[in-house]
This record gives sequence, C-alpha cells and structure tokens, in this order.
Amino acid sequence: MQPKMELNSIFGQNMYKRILENHLRELARTFPIVSVTGPRQSGKTTLCRMAFDGYDYVNLEDEESRSVMQQDIKGFLRSHASGLIIDEAHYLPEVFSALQVVCDEDDSRRYILSGSSNWLMMQNISQSLAGRVALVRLLPLSIAELGAADAISTDRLLYWGFYPAVWGKGRPPFAVYDGYFSTYVQRDVRQMVNIRDMNLFRKFIRLCATRVGCEFVASTLASEVGVSLKTVQGWLRVLEASYVIFLLQPYYRNVGKRITKTPKLYFCDTGLACYLLGYKSELDVANSPLRGALFENMVVADMLKRRYNAGLESNLYFYRDKSRREVDLLMEDAGRLHAFEIKSATVFHESFFSTLNYLRTLYGDDVEMTQVIYDGEHESASPIGGFANYRHILDKI
Repeated sequence: MQPKMELNSIFGQNMYKRILENHLRELARTFPIVSVTGPRQSGKTTLCRMAFDGYDYVNLEDEESRSVMQQDIKGFLRSHASGLIIDEAHYLPEVFSALQVVCDEDDSRRYILSGSSNWLMMQNISQSLAGRVALVRLLPLSIAELGAADAISTDRLLYWGFYPAVWGKGRPPFAVYDGYFSTYVQRDVRQMVNIRDMNLFRKFIRLCATRVGCEFVASTLASEVGVSLKTVQGWLRVLEASYVIFLLQPYYRNVGKRITKTPKLYFCDTGLACYLLGYKSELDVANSPLRGALFENMVVADMLKRRYNAGLESNLYFYRDKSRREVDLLMEDAGRLHAFEIKSATVFHESFFSTLNYLRTLYGDDVEMTQVIYDGEHESASPIGGFANYRHILDKI
C-alpha cells in the first residue's frame, strides 16, 4: 500500500470547495460503500480525501499498490475497516467481490471507491455490490464552485474549461487538455474497448467536437470517419462511460406533434472541446462560428453538474418539433417544466422568448417558468438573465 500522505502534499495551492462534499459524508453515514465516478482529473481524489481525511488511501492504478493488495484482498480490507479510500478501483476487479464479503461481515466498515471509468466501475458494482453502495458522480468544477465567474470573461471560461488543474494549479489550458487527451486515449480507452485504429478514433472524437449542441446522427458520422455504424455507436458509449460527452434526450408528450427523437451531443467540459477543435487562445473562441454552441454547452453542462452535485439524476431535456421550433433546455420535476433559451448574444432581444412562448401554448400551466440566459446583463425585472447573474438564476429555480 502507498504510504498515507498528508493532505497538504496532494492539494494544489488554490483549492475549490466542492458542493458534493457534504452529500458524500451523509451517504457514508448509512452506506458501507460509496462510489464516486467522474472523468479523469475532475477532482475525485481530492474530494474524497477532503471529505474523509481520517481514512487510509490506496491507488490501484499504481502497479506496486495493486500487487500488495492482491496478495490478500480481504485481509487488506479488514485491516483498514475504520475507513479506506480505494482510488481507481476498477484496476482490480476482484476487490468488488471481496468488499461484498467484508461488508456483510460487519456493516460498520466504511469504504470509498473512485474511478474514471463509469463503464468498468458499474459493471463490477452491479455484479457484486448491489444494495450496499451509494453512487455519485463528480464532473469538473461548476460555475458556482469556481466562485468568481462573474469577473471572468465568457471566452476565457469557454477556452479554459472547468478542470481543477487549470484553475487551481495555474497550468496552461492547452497543455492540460493535451495531456488529458493523450492519457485518455492511451489508458482509459484501451482498457474499455479494443480499438484497432486509434487514429480513426481520434478523428471521431474531434468530429464530435464540431457537433456540440447538434443532434447526433451516428450514420452521418460513420460515413465521415469511414467506419461502420455499429463501430460509431460503440465508440459513443465509450465517450459517455468515460465522461467525455453526454447526450441530451428530447422531451415529448402526446401533443399531436411529430417531435424529434434524436439526442443532442454535448461535452462534459468546453475546455476539452476547444482543444479538440484546435483552438489555441480565447481569441480563437471569440471568433469561432461555434461560440454560440460552446456557450450553450457550458450552460447545459453546468445545469447537469447542479443535479449531480445534489446527488440527483439528470432531469434535463430539449424540445424540437417538425417545424424546427426548439427550446434549448427543459427541466422536468413531477410533470412541471422549467424552460430555458440559451443565447450567446450580449444584447437582449424580445425574439429570444418566441419559442418559450410557443411552449407555453403547447403545455399550458405545466410550464412553471421560462428563462432566457444570454451572455450579457439586463436591469429590468423581466424573467431574463444575463450570464453575469447566472448563478443567482439557478438558485431561484
């Protein structure tokens, strides 16, 4: 096992308080095992060690630590029964069945699992730990966690993204995402699926970045990459399972309209999307024809982080019908809808409300609130939100 390190030796100079921390502690009071998944470098290890600073720690991505634990997994777990954080647990699949045994022996034992592969983690958890484990997800920093987002230009937020290494350690965004992408392709992808031509997979990911905020049509992408439809569908599942992208599903009820059933594609982090698009600066973002799509991606991803940070599943959708009327984002709770139109314009126009008003005529009183979020400010009392007070808007809904 790796020696237990002091917290100061693993944390960067500027730390960000993660909203999920309190919920994580609450879960650990009643569940013997808590699993934290999320993309590589999203801050899972830091969060777990801050939330459970009295627990021991082992990283199973480290071959030596994995070898030591493998000699007697159950004995290792029993010797750390007062609290153990197991990082990158999916590197040792046998640990999941061993955890079932030691937790059934004594449900006062506490273990925290983390991993960057939701696919492999969930595969092992569902086989061995059903009913014994609480599941949470940690995406990169949210706008609320970043704190001073009001004072940061939108182009910088889009280009820098929200990974802690960029904001907390002052590393150049391009270098962070270049290293992230190389590590992701060389380790995570190869661990999940056998890809014969990694160059074609890289081409596929970069083409996905050009489709941010667009409906994802797998057959079109398969033709462009030069692979089969089945291959693209498999690669898409890999990107979802490793928290590179997420799909926003369309919302529809039986309202007598033909509604699209094709999901829209977004990246979990705009910084990675900008890297894949080849942008080298904030100016590249400002001049990009995709700036509006990237702004939409940032807001939608932040809404998703808000759900995950509260320990909740996604309740997010979009609306589009045969007449191409579209509402960028819907939230549904108990049949009640909150609808958002997302615009990257810095000046507000009344036309921004046109599709929101149409949605009200369609779903009536079920639409509880409509909101325009745009990249500017507005002083009136209208239900309009500039990006500067975006966090304030989210607190109201």
